[in-house]
Amino acid sequence: MIGGATATGKSSLAIALAQRLALALDREAAILSADSRQVYREFDIGTAKPSACDRQQVPHYLIDICDPTETLTLAQYQRQAQGLIETLHQADTLPLLVGGTGLYIDAVAKGLRIPPVAPQPELRQQLEALGQPHCYTLLKSLDPAAVQRIHPNDPVRTGRALEVYYVTGQPISALQGEDPPAYPVLYLALDCDALALERRIARRTQAMVDLGFVEEVTYLAHRYGPDLPLLQTLGYAEMLRHIQGDVSLATAQADIVQHTRQFAKRQRTWFRNRATVQWFDADAGDLVERVWAWVTG
Repeated sequence: MIGGATATGKSSLAIALAQRLALALDREAAILSADSRQVYREFDIGTAKPSACDRQQVPHYLIDICDPTETLTLAQYQRQAQGLIETLHQADTLPLLVGGTGLYIDAVAKGLRIPPVAPQPELRQQLEALGQPHCYTLLKSLDPAAVQRIHPNDPVRTGRALEVYYVTGQPISALQGEDPPAYPVLYLALDCDALALERRIARRTQAMVDLGFVEEVTYLAHRYGPDLPLLQTLGYAEMLRHIQGDVSLATAQADIVQHTRQFAKRQRTWFRNRATVQWFDADAGDLVERVWAWVTG
């Protein structure tokens, strides 16, 4: 499994490792995306999906598996990923789970038990109307164990815990847990210093624009409407403001870089809190060799 912040080169490393496995061990490998937006069709440039050339070099899965108007839940992703891994193992193919959505990786690596409760839009609106302080106080009375793990200023997890309780009648703390997979897991992550990462993000943002990111967002907004939730996500929201005439392209790009840098900081914190992760410098000239020595050591 390969994690780490956005723009650290996870995909290129995964392709290099897959090719090395095929050459050195005569064993095929496949890449499973662990990116919460690459699962959606038509959202291509802004999610940095692997190119057609990349997909020809190594088989890729869990990309373009649902429409932009659908919602893929964590439980659905987990079931598909676990099923694919089982199928690949039976074919003696090594699965490489690769991406920056830490919760997707945890769902597979730890075998998280996920309450089978789909999002409840009406209930969520009602909880939002109550306000976070009231909801948190309510959760204290319904699920004291969950409160121990949820910060008072975390409306997303507070709302989810209440959502699960009202749908199932059971506290989320009683439904959660872990069923780790029976197969061994090697878990690495890429990182680099903050200035280098910012340069990487800026280069990738410019590359997206050069590839037609403005045109992609224009098309998506026309086809699905500007209120589509996916168009409110990182990169798309900033570019949508440009398309609507609110900011210049230069400002939109600068905003994308800034917001992506902030997002990457949160990603780094997430992966740093995983004790089993082996870290590698994304800018190391011999990165593939270092990783290969660790994998085969």
